[in-house]
Amino acid sequence: MSTDSQQIPYYPAAVEFKSSTFSVPVLILSVNDVSIIEHQLQEKIQTAPEFFKHSPLVIDVQEINKQGIDIDIEGLTEALYKLNLLPVGIRGGTKQQNQKAIELGIPIHASQNSSAVAEPKKAQPAPPEPPPIADIVTSMLITQPVRSGQRVYAHGDLIIMATVSPGAEILAEGNIHVYGSLRGRALAGVQGNPNARIFCSDLQAELISIAGNYKVSEDLKDDSRNKPVQVYLQDHTLIIKDI
Repeated sequence: MSTDSQQIPYYPAAVEFKSSTFSVPVLILSVNDVSIIEHQLQEKIQTAPEFFKHSPLVIDVQEINKQGIDIDIEGLTEALYKLNLLPVGIRGGTKQQNQKAIELGIPIHASQNSSAVAEPKKAQPAPPEPPPIADIVTSMLITQPVRSGQRVYAHGDLIIMATVSPGAEILAEGNIHVYGSLRGRALAGVQGNPNARIFCSDLQAELISIAGNYKVSEDLKDDSRNKPVQVYLQDHTLIIKDI
């Protein structure tokens, strides 16, 4: 007696979720006039068009909401798309603003200043403090040139023993060291570390940034170019100093 059996085909996993960290610019608004916002963004984009082209960003409306003024989320989004900027989230919005953002396909990001209101609880004795755990800082070493179009991200320090080409982008949560020419974009302290620094043997960068504070090529003085320098943050200003 024979038995027919069906064999279920095997398919390898087609998708996989992994947690990761991305550095996304935040557009903090202090006025609600979309035309003014669009004009000022155009001026900023002209300083580094390739850096801002198709750049994702999070819209932060906390400041204007503190002032009690509303903003046309749909009109703002249209203006951003017209400038080739890609809104990927809204932060600090009201219920109505968040609803409009969702209708436009823009997700809601939790506000850094938001906090849930909880019922008061009876005081509990504080638990003993755990022993301190030493921070583990990892470094990434790159020995090959970083070519145009490449993007390198390091969770600690980033050390590059070769050249960073124009159109390349290197990012690190810690410091950046480039022992060749730095011609692309270098962003250190991308998670907000103001103590991060950039060191390079030959500064020709399209953009340098520390903890979100940046300068584009046009902002670099001639006496800072084509020589070894270090870049650090002081009073929210980038300082370029000879090594």
